[in-house]
Amino acid sequence: MGRHANERGEAFPRAPTQAEWDVMGPEERARVVESLPDEVTDEELAMPEGDLHYYGKADTRDALLGYFGRKKRKVYIGSELPIYYPGERRFAPDLLVVLDAEPHKRGKWMVSKEGKGLDWVMEVHVGGDRKKDAEYNVKRYARLGIPEYFIYDRSKEALLGYRLATPEARTYTPMTPRQGRFVSQTLGLELEVVDEKLRLWAGDELLLESAELLERMQGMMEQVQRRADEATLRNQDLERRLAEAARLREEETRRREEETRLRQEETRRREDAERRLAELEARLGQRQPH
Repeated sequence: MGRHANERGEAFPRAPTQAEWDVMGPEERARVVESLPDEVTDEELAMPEGDLHYYGKADTRDALLGYFGRKKRKVYIGSELPIYYPGERRFAPDLLVVLDAEPHKRGKWMVSKEGKGLDWVMEVHVGGDRKKDAEYNVKRYARLGIPEYFIYDRSKEALLGYRLATPEARTYTPMTPRQGRFVSQTLGLELEVVDEKLRLWAGDELLLESAELLERMQGMMEQVQRRADEATLRNQDLERRLAEAARLREEETRRREEETRLRQEETRRREDAERRLAELEARLGQRQPH
């Protein structure tokens, strides 16, 4: 395994060339893979750039994980993972995607071992010198055959996109946005910056991050609960109305029964009075002289 020296004379680990890898046996390959570090040095990484840098890549990664997870497609999505191309100095892009790759956790991506290189890369630029992202990486990623490369410039809240015109091309062609959106043929998605946030679209569907999905689900659950509560109140009101109607019917039945009883009582009293009057008249008639 070769090593690359930086300006200070320090050596950076380097993967063997593909020719060297091809002649190795399984045990030697395993030793080489094990020897390649899973981390990069401060010399190789940009200085920490705070929340704008972190969320610029983390939110996008979260949205991509959710999208491809729902599609049930095998896709590996990594962030600041050491990448080892054959014979090349390693690098660690802010965000990377490899299609049709096992999504298990990795400490590094070694192209010779994995059998393929990266399909999509995004770097998030916040401040300082843009030369690394906008010039050096544009040339390097194209030379390595990475089909698409995006730069999310948070200092300007702007997006730049580059694509290899053909699989054999080794120079990028800048992408032209359509109505503010960049079309990623690799991901099958559209990207745009809206309100200081990188947004991804699948057709007319906006890809939401986990927090946004949870917020939307919470809102839907609250709406369902509110409707359930309203339905409960309506049912309770209906039950009260039905109970009141039943009470009124019972009261009306009792009133009618009482009226019937009173009429029957009145009839009995009248009949009794008539009977007694008839008896009295009969007795009086018997007492009159002939």
